[in-house]
Amino acid sequence: MDLGLRDKVAVITGGTVGIGLAVAEGLAAEGVNLVLVGRNGERGDREAARVAEAHGVIVSAVAADVATAQGCEAVIAAAKRGFGGVDILINNAGTGSNETIQEADDAKWQYYWDLHVMAAVRLARGLVPGMKARGRGVVLHNASICAVQPLWYEPIYNTTKAALMMFSKTLANEVVGDNIRVNTINPGLILTPDWIKTAKQIAGEDGWEAHLQGVADEAGGMKRFATPEELAHFFVFMCSDKASYSTGSTYFVDGGWLKTV
Repeated sequence: MDLGLRDKVAVITGGTVGIGLAVAEGLAAEGVNLVLVGRNGERGDREAARVAEAHGVIVSAVAADVATAQGCEAVIAAAKRGFGGVDILINNAGTGSNETIQEADDAKWQYYWDLHVMAAVRLARGLVPGMKARGRGVVLHNASICAVQPLWYEPIYNTTKAALMMFSKTLANEVVGDNIRVNTINPGLILTPDWIKTAKQIAGEDGWEAHLQGVADEAGGMKRFATPEELAHFFVFMCSDKASYSTGSTYFVDGGWLKTV
């Protein structure tokens, strides 16, 4: 199926590893040119060169921390300098937290607010005007099932991902008349390098897989983790005109973990 994405330009934050890199691969396979954003410049350059060679597209890497205003400015400048603007913005950068409300200080709350919410706000302010000029665009926010079904040990993550989901809805309302579609994707258990690293720290090299299976069993539904590639397929579809009537919505890709309708 031709998704009609060839020669489009996409910015992907957190695009050099895990879910973001899988989305980059999926879009590149459809002929999309990419700006991959990550904090590790060496890894970014390496992955950009690999994806470009594998798929015959143009891929640039930007070493930036989008939890800062300066980092977002660097991404916006690079996209405009390299491509004159973008057609697709995927706000994917993020990470889990681990705290109680009583023990977490203001600095930790502020960091996650900047990473999960303000990065999306700042990048929208910088890149959406170019989409308006092009006459179309797509913005996708990678939130989490935790935005509506919180885990007890990460109240800051839960709260900021819920705020990201609401920002996505309000942005969608604001730009619907400009032919720009904005949606949120709430993943469930995705087997990212972070999950594997944490599992190995908890259960060791011999027990990490059993540990993760226990997590999946407790979640219920399909009782397994998805691969980043499985999730990426949904992202790619949502970027395409095959999803042309979809905006302002939140989609769960969670293997049945969500406990409500």
